Amino acid sequence: MSFEETCERIAKFTEDRDWDQFHSPENLAKSIAIEAGELLECFQWSSEADDEALREELADVMNYCIQLAQKKGYDICEILNDKIDKNEKKYPVDKSRGSSKKYDQLG
Repeated sequence: MSFEETCERIAKFTEDRDWDQFHSPENLAKSIAIEAGELLECFQWSSEADDEALREELADVMNYCIQLAQKKGYDICEILNDKIDKNEKKYPVDKSRGSSKKYDQLG
């Protein structure tokens, strides 16, 4: 299934259940944070996470991210590429390769 088909499936799932009424941008952002916490919980006591739990929580985070982008009318590939463009400027390869320093601390 393509990315576009998956996004359509997510929208249809929500529409079929009349859940859009609950999906304000604020509520979707809260849901992303909540699910991200559950994703992090997969690693709470170990650096190794249960693969199935990790997949499910990652899917939950992405699902809400896609829904928020849809709600705001954002093209997901466009906003991702715009951010990568900015990050490429903030983190030039010659200064950031192999470094975990923040952009404002690069030499």
